[in-house]
Amino acid sequence: MGLTGAKFQEASLGQYGSCYLGSDGHSIDLNENNNPEATRLVCSITFLEDSQFEELHTKGGMIGSISTEASEQDFDNATAGIGASANGEVIGTGAACQVFPKGITIFGRWDFIELHSGACICYFAPI
Repeated sequence: MGLTGAKFQEASLGQYGSCYLGSDGHSIDLNENNNPEATRLVCSITFLEDSQFEELHTKGGMIGSISTEASEQDFDNATAGIGASANGEVIGTGAACQVFPKGITIFGRWDFIELHSGACICYFAPI
């Protein structure tokens, strides 16, 4: 997340807010191109039901978040492992997407999320 101290603790406790996505097509769009006034990103997602995404885009194409973008898997020593690539999507899309089981939480930096099935809570952190 790039947060430390009190801001990290606040984000990990959900104090920057959250959003419930509960059916096919529900989405959050914090992408700067589509929403230039966005001040938050999604830092974690907790699954309330077995769930699949239609789309899950990493913030600025940053590596280290779940994505199909191959270059996001290539760590770069020159940038201490942090790089950027095209804004990737989660493994598969729609019905072909990886199923995330009920009860788990994933962590990363995402700016666009569209649910295909299931239900989840998306937690925000400051950009």
